[in-house]
Amino acid sequence: MAASWWEAGRGARVFDLAQPYFVGMPHHPSHPPYLFGLTKKHGDVLTPAGHSSAADAIAMGSHVGTHMDGFGHFSCGGLLHGGVEASGRQSYAGGLSVHAADGIAPLVRRGVLLDFAQDGPLGEDVEITPEMLESRGAAIQEGDVVLLRTGWAQYWRDAGQYINAMGGAPRGPGPGLAGAKWLSARKPAAVGSDTVAFERVPAPDMPVHVHLLYECGIHLIEALYLEELAAAGVSEFLFIGAPLKLEGATGAPLRPLALC
Repeated sequence: MAASWWEAGRGARVFDLAQPYFVGMPHHPSHPPYLFGLTKKHGDVLTPAGHSSAADAIAMGSHVGTHMDGFGHFSCGGLLHGGVEASGRQSYAGGLSVHAADGIAPLVRRGVLLDFAQDGPLGEDVEITPEMLESRGAAIQEGDVVLLRTGWAQYWRDAGQYINAMGGAPRGPGPGLAGAKWLSARKPAAVGSDTVAFERVPAPDMPVHVHLLYECGIHLIEALYLEELAAAGVSEFLFIGAPLKLEGATGAPLRPLALC
């Protein structure tokens, strides 16, 4: 059995679905930026034989870069997913004691790509409707990871264009509540996109996040890199992704892969 798994994996094409981290990279205005710097340069300290090592430090929010939202990210009426009261389950120092990122199981699932950017990136005001999803989503099965390509990954190196903030609020394409309900009816394990917020924004009440995370218990994955996968014409694949085990966190960085 082990040999057959190895042979299958060795022959697969592997697509990296994560965006790179760099100083000045896009980040949602609600979250802190990514910070990076060397803490030791080569030559600062030498071993007796003349060797040296370099080291660095990073700081960032758990919802910066390619990441997964935990169920504790959004509440409704003071309640978290499953009717759990948020009060008494959270602290600034310890984070959440329920629905935190360290409890998210690694995802090894069938993945489905729905490509809405075959003719170029969607406009900032485009809402992905149930009709649009229906035209491309016939292959979705329960438990899948469903990824939506808007084409906005092409803007990743231009933070101003990617975030597209107007009055402090990002503006960009994605599903509205009707589209989110179309997705949730098919019971995926997670849904994701190449945008900073997954849903069409601005959306002051974030109804898609509330519906998927709080009401349905469906994880969100944001800021994906889907360009190479789409260019290869891949629509079905093995999705592999494991968020960092950050105790108490509401989300976590993710390095997802697609194998086909």
